[in-house]
Amino acid sequence: METIKTLLNHKTIRNYKSDPIDDKILEEILAAGFRASTTGNMQVYSVIISKEEEKRKELCKLHFGQKMVEQAPVLLTFCADFNRFNKWCRQRDADPGYDNFLSFFTAAIDALLVSQNVAVAAEAHGLGICYLGTTTYQADKLIDFFDLPEGVVPVTTLVVGYPNEDPEQADRLPSEGVVHHERYKDYSHNDIDRIYQEKENLPLTAQLIEENQLDNLAQIFTYKRYTKKDNLHFSRVFLDVLHDQGFMNHGDG
Repeated sequence: METIKTLLNHKTIRNYKSDPIDDKILEEILAAGFRASTTGNMQVYSVIISKEEEKRKELCKLHFGQKMVEQAPVLLTFCADFNRFNKWCRQRDADPGYDNFLSFFTAAIDALLVSQNVAVAAEAHGLGICYLGTTTYQADKLIDFFDLPEGVVPVTTLVVGYPNEDPEQADRLPSEGVVHHERYKDYSHNDIDRIYQEKENLPLTAQLIEENQLDNLAQIFTYKRYTKKDNLHFSRVFLDVLHDQGFMNHGDG
């Protein structure tokens, strides 16, 4: 029940105290992460801990200047990692075939499952967390920063620290918007209107529409937050990263 309570009370924290996290607590939340489900028990992931202030300041720049990166005492970068597993296979006279997109996707899932276990464990200890989507946008630069070898790709980052704010919980769509029974039921025009009605009528939404001088929330997402131009650019960057890190062998000859 305590785990369910922790999950239901989740809040994204963007303002942190500088108080350090005790090493034993950090070890415990990481250990909880490592108990996450993993494909074939391969554990094809790695976690990079960033605690040094100067390193976090440099990482702050890479994460588009998000101040919480240097403000919080710990930054955890989760990587899809077949490097270690491939080396083990080769050292045991086994020829690994994990240089393809499916293998990257497998390792990325592993890493994300671990990160969510860590997030829940951190919150259970009274810590706050925030996921950084900038990890995939800046994957090429983070590979250089962390000196990541072939077979390793950063997929997400968690800011972890003691909250210096108590924000309202972010809204969520009603369950009917995301749950399907037995088979996928596509959304009608009326379904879409109903599912997004509460989100569209929030005071925050009205404020955002006014600030951005647009007609509705969907336009804020498409024209301001996650634009087609940016999506295409960062998609190309990330595909290049996957190629350079050895995950794009599709047997085309």
